[in-house]
Amino acid sequence: MTDMSHTLQAMPRTVVLNDADRQPCEIWTRVMGYHRPVSSFNTGKKGEFYERKYFQEPQSTAAC
Repeated sequence: MTDMSHTLQAMPRTVVLNDADRQPCEIWTRVMGYHRPVSSFNTGKKGEFYERKYFQEPQSTAAC
């Protein structure tokens, strides 16, 4: 049996899709305690959703 791990890593894989081959991705978000698709929002609510800023809270370094 041959070691294929280095062979698979050496062969880059590129996938190219035409726009006709793509599927739309439905985005859901949590609003007032329940989940809804963004596509069902009215114009104002969609604007608010796209203006949201996301952040990642740094991990605490304090010992428990």
